[in-house]
Amino acid sequence: MTQRLDSSPLAAQLSDSLNSAFDQRVVLQEASATWRPSPLPGVERWMLDRVGGEVARATSVVRYAPGSRFDRHVHGGGEEILVLEGTFSDEQGDHPAGSYLRNPPGSAHAPFSEEGCLLLVKLWQFGPGDTETVRMNTRLTPWRQGLVPGLSVMPLHEHNGISTALVRWAPNTRFNTHRHPGGEEIFVLDGVFCDELGRYPRHSWLRSPRWRQHTPFTGEEGALIYVKVGHLGAPMLSPQI
Repeated sequence: MTQRLDSSPLAAQLSDSLNSAFDQRVVLQEASATWRPSPLPGVERWMLDRVGGEVARATSVVRYAPGSRFDRHVHGGGEEILVLEGTFSDEQGDHPAGSYLRNPPGSAHAPFSEEGCLLLVKLWQFGPGDTETVRMNTRLTPWRQGLVPGLSVMPLHEHNGISTALVRWAPNTRFNTHRHPGGEEIFVLDGVFCDELGRYPRHSWLRSPRWRQHTPFTGEEGALIYVKVGHLGAPMLSPQI
């Protein structure tokens, strides 16, 4: 039986919003994370942002204990997943750490993890007409040269001006001062990412509003980051809240 869960079980069952003012800069770090239980025992979430209650646009880090699973369910607004640790599985197969998945609006699956896993999950963040299914193992995908020496880029997805990529920073790399007209969201996968406002270690999450200027760089550690740009203020499918 397939459940109709427009927010998916990975969304929080809450009646309020979190970091829902998209014109404000937000920085969260794993050291101060609050983990909340999901409707299913063994699955917890560190909520980063959300708009709405149980049915919501949401970004979370989701942690599956070994052997955890969900019933088959529908994603009314689509789901984007980056596997951070362990192996995430569904009817399409096993998706090890480094897998990037996009399940478009209306898709359904029954996810589980035999060994346990950690995921970055975004719900209800597909633009109108974005129906592409993506299954990518970033550990096997080639990198492209970035705009400055020491920078490598791996495009993950692009639709209507919204771009998602992995960016690898060699130690002591500095990028030009620039602005993001459509905003920017970063999740640090490894190393330490920096800008003029601070240092952001592994599993830090940053969301910068539209038109904010910064000058990013790395120190001796280098960094690997997930980056999404152009999506803040862009048209998105809306859950019926």
